[in-house]
Amino acid sequence: MPRFALLIEYNGAPFSGWQRQKDQPSVQQAVEEALRKIDPDCPAIGAAGRTDAGVHAKGQVAHCDLVRDWEPFRLMEAVNFHLKPQPVAILDAVRVADDWHARYAAYERRYTFRVIARRAPVAHGAGLVWQVRGPLDLAAMQDGAKRLLGTHDFTTFRSTMCQADSPVKTMDEITIEELDYSYGKEFQFHLRARSFLHNQVRSIVGSLERVGGGHWPAERITEILEAQDRTACGPVSPPDGLYMTGVGYKTKPFGF
Repeated sequence: MPRFALLIEYNGAPFSGWQRQKDQPSVQQAVEEALRKIDPDCPAIGAAGRTDAGVHAKGQVAHCDLVRDWEPFRLMEAVNFHLKPQPVAILDAVRVADDWHARYAAYERRYTFRVIARRAPVAHGAGLVWQVRGPLDLAAMQDGAKRLLGTHDFTTFRSTMCQADSPVKTMDEITIEELDYSYGKEFQFHLRARSFLHNQVRSIVGSLERVGGGHWPAERITEILEAQDRTACGPVSPPDGLYMTGVGYKTKPFGF
């Protein structure tokens, strides 16, 4: 069966997450059902990462095996037709080696978290950002973020439901941008690592927001990291502002 890599974008709001679940809508189910409209014998697909309920993606990657050796552009068009009207889109499709795996071939995952700081409710970005009402101090959050770079035991920033074998992860990047936003500011948190723990990104952003809002000093991030205690973590940010933005592969399947 020929194997294809799919680059996928989705709004996670209507879904229980990427992974197929019993009696709950998932992105995986939506894509598999669309694929089976054109190839009834298509087996389950594999993805680079399992995003949680409500989390979005601009660069999720999955692979699928099909009976027919489709021309990639026609495959993309056909699957997108059958995905309507769900908020899921195949951005690109390419033929890959039969043993290529979206998860195991990846060497890094990239996420962006969007926070809007302003008093007035966000109308156009509702469900796509986390809105906070008070101002945030960029420099303070950057000071807190740099304390999380490198290899650490991230138990404090790990969900109690996390199934990872070890809480030790290496954070390669946490950068924060401040952008103008109508009557407020937008803060974009960019995180990059080989892999992440369950709720790690949302836990990190929630704790850094405490720093940016003046509730914690930046030094508190070091303290809670070293505590290796989930109860020391700040509030976990909502999924609305979180996007899976890309997956790194040594041989880039999509040509960028």
